[in-house]
Amino acid sequence: MKSYKKLLSLLIISILAVSLAACGSNPSSAGKSGNEEKRVVKIGYLPITHAVPLYLENEQDSFKNFKLELVKFGSWPELMDALNTGRIDGASVLVTLAMKAKEQGIDLKAVALGHRDGNVLVSANDINSVEDLKGKNFAIPHKFSTHNILLYQMLKQAGLKYEDVKAIELPPAEMPAALSEGRISGYVVAEPFGAVSVSIKKGKVLYQDTDIWKDSIDCALVLRNDFIQKENEVAQEFVNEYVKAGELAEKKDDHTLTASSKYMKVDKEVMDLSFQWISYDDLRVNKSSYDELTKTLVEMGLSENPPSYEEFVDNSLFDKAK
Repeated sequence: MKSYKKLLSLLIISILAVSLAACGSNPSSAGKSGNEEKRVVKIGYLPITHAVPLYLENEQDSFKNFKLELVKFGSWPELMDALNTGRIDGASVLVTLAMKAKEQGIDLKAVALGHRDGNVLVSANDINSVEDLKGKNFAIPHKFSTHNILLYQMLKQAGLKYEDVKAIELPPAEMPAALSEGRISGYVVAEPFGAVSVSIKKGKVLYQDTDIWKDSIDCALVLRNDFIQKENEVAQEFVNEYVKAGELAEKKDDHTLTASSKYMKVDKEVMDLSFQWISYDDLRVNKSSYDELTKTLVEMGLSENPPSYEEFVDNSLFDKAK
């Protein structure tokens, strides 16, 4: 009899344990009653002014169908590895790197630009013309970048060959110090690193990107196509808010500066100068600019078969943005 009562007690305890688990004490269990966990959209970035629309979008944090998580990276290769392997859903990235990944079979889509303009060609104070750069070190962030193309175009328009300068790859944050120390005679890179040298008078603007290549494309907002296709509603809302954030960024007011400073540790004077050079008012990827980019990539021998505009650019989300 005692054994029977003991067995019955154990059975009752087991039933109660199962019942408690089934009652939904776990908030992520089946009985959520409308409190579904929102999809976390992970977007990669580097701390540069070209990603300001992302910063402003992240600051509002009041989305209907998703939560936004910005993932900071220290280099473009690290970011691209995460994007290519699906560890993040998208990124604000050098468009040329995303194009290269697309060429290699990674299904990515450019859905908007990160910015327009804002890539200055900075030189040492003793450089007065492009010809003065002959035989000198000139830094770029990556050989497969719009910055490298701007260097190529600047030299070409001055009647020089690309080989007339020594193009070296440096991390963007290292470039101002390298210029100040005389290790390089100039550089072209994403903001705010150009503004750093100019603001402390260790360098000067040799050319604006618009002087060399009008409507050049640099950083773009790129999403994995499987994310767009499988979760189109979330992707659409994300781009809707991104477009609105771009319009806010173009105001370049105290809110833009304060929000951006959470993601970039830059002096106000540097940011103010950087904002003078950059714009966020029209972030649609246009065919003419893209075709010019692919043409130059082939001309420089950086790409044999870059993806066509139709293959790589998806403006459908941008065009539907409210």
